[in-house]
Amino acid sequence: MKKVIALSFSALALALSFCTSSKQTTTTTSSPDATKKPTVTYLADIQPIMTNNCGPCHFPPKGNKKPLDNYADVKSEVDDIIKRIQLNPEDHGFMPAHHPKLSDATIQTIKTWKAEGTPEK
Repeated sequence: MKKVIALSFSALALALSFCTSSKQTTTTTSSPDATKKPTVTYLADIQPIMTNNCGPCHFPPKGNKKPLDNYADVKSEVDDIIKRIQLNPEDHGFMPAHHPKLSDATIQTIKTWKAEGTPEK
């Protein structure tokens, strides 16, 4: 009889230890992600890059190319923008046309913005 009681208490203790540790793991894992702010935003980081490097060609009414003068347009074209700014100046489709290649840091900023979900603010 003592063995049955001891085995029951051991099983109960084991079951409770799993319940407690799983709740702690869930709480610890989800907290940092929920409060993490993006490091790159359109207004603070991307809009100045677009203004300085893509205008006036991509800024209506003077622009004669695909418009990149607002958040929605840049967000919808981010994959093509990244592709083109990574090309070499002698490659067809290189951007910004007739200008030096953007710095690696600038290109990385745009890639980071995309990776973080293209936040506006």
